[in-house]
Amino acid sequence: MEQQTIGTEQRPLRIAIIGSGPAGFYAAGGLLKQKVVSVEVDMFDRLPTPFGLVRGGVAPDHQPVKAVCKTYERTALKPHFRFWGNVEFGKDVTKQELFQHYDCVVYAVGAQTDRQMGIPGEDLKGSHSATEFVGWYNGHPDFQHLKFDLSAKRVAIIGVGNVAVDVGRILAKTPEELAATDIADYAWQALKHNQVEEIYLIARRGPVQAAFTPVEARELLHLEKTDTVIAKSELELDVASQTVLDTTHDRCIVHNMEVMEHMPHEPGNKPCQLNLWFKRSPVEIYGKDGQVAGLKLVHNDLIEQDGRIRAKATERTEDLPVDLVFRSIGYLGVPLPDVSFDDWKGIIPNQEGRVIDQETKEWCEGEYVVGWAKRGPTGVIGTNKHDALDTIKHLLDDYNGRPSETSEKFRPEAIEDLLRSRKVRYVTYSDWQKLDSLETEAGQKKGKPREKFTTIEAMLEALGK
Repeated sequence: MEQQTIGTEQRPLRIAIIGSGPAGFYAAGGLLKQKVVSVEVDMFDRLPTPFGLVRGGVAPDHQPVKAVCKTYERTALKPHFRFWGNVEFGKDVTKQELFQHYDCVVYAVGAQTDRQMGIPGEDLKGSHSATEFVGWYNGHPDFQHLKFDLSAKRVAIIGVGNVAVDVGRILAKTPEELAATDIADYAWQALKHNQVEEIYLIARRGPVQAAFTPVEARELLHLEKTDTVIAKSELELDVASQTVLDTTHDRCIVHNMEVMEHMPHEPGNKPCQLNLWFKRSPVEIYGKDGQVAGLKLVHNDLIEQDGRIRAKATERTEDLPVDLVFRSIGYLGVPLPDVSFDDWKGIIPNQEGRVIDQETKEWCEGEYVVGWAKRGPTGVIGTNKHDALDTIKHLLDDYNGRPSETSEKFRPEAIEDLLRSRKVRYVTYSDWQKLDSLETEAGQKKGKPREKFTTIEAMLEALGK
């Protein structure tokens, strides 16, 4: 059989990317921008809509952050890129089938679930993950059906990362402040009747270790109906934390402390109050008639261990009466069908982006990973660019000039034939552009950036296929 070399115009390197969030698009952009190897990139997503957490995770009142989608749009419009939305990996097309049509597969699936606290009462009614609430107010099809008791007066949010702050801020805003965002209409209607009066952001370590960014912290100072309060005692630092603050080159830590030091230490006259509490960990959610009624918290001391500041529980506890609890202590990946997975770390095991077998530690040839699925849920959107380009460099090194047998299965049309034979109602990028136009037109009528479709059925019906 005739031999060809992979990466030529006659026999391009064919790559399938699973997931259309930032990591997936940065990987696609890096592949299509380089001039060393001729490539064809097909991107698959189980939703009809691209952009992953930029669409479904970034807070609706953070519109400038979502402008990064213009960069992804430029990638999507390149000649050798195709988007296959509403196609679920492992269901509509398997890993084995992808390798019949592509040289390699890049997993860009993020971290789809959240970590649990593992404490009694976590399953009570009124105890939720921040992931659920964020997906709900962003109109994500997986979460649009959920209900939250917004008649609650007191809310605890466990964690002080940006997601935790987002949840607190959305609860702390007036309907008018949210009206001009792309928040899902059903969420806005529900939040119009929000009765929350007290919000507690609770961290197990101290203010120096707070994981939010200064930009997010500053936003808490400018809420129309809510005073953000941090008691002076919360800002008292242990010796190790003071040393970190005095010697760090991390401007984020320094600026965070500056912002917190300017926060009021006592509540003002606004009807809602958001409190920042540090050095406390929840040990139990207690309830009444199956409903959340409060939190039992243990106070922590901070100790230096293995070069890190860690929380160590003391004997001191306190009860905090609350009606709602949101946990925001980190995202966690979930296994993909027939793909190696590290259950402990919640990632696809890899060496610099090359997927390795969890048992044998050998490279799973042709399989690569980027983003949160590669390194865990750390960094901001832009972090994924450098991460993806590192993986792509190794991919190109592995396949540049590799010999390949000519085969009909590598025809670009072959994957479409497969999906059509299974009656998979796939969505192309031009289909997404139509949905995008419909959403923005509907939003403009309401003075919003867009009015999102929140179910897959509504999206497909709008496309009229």
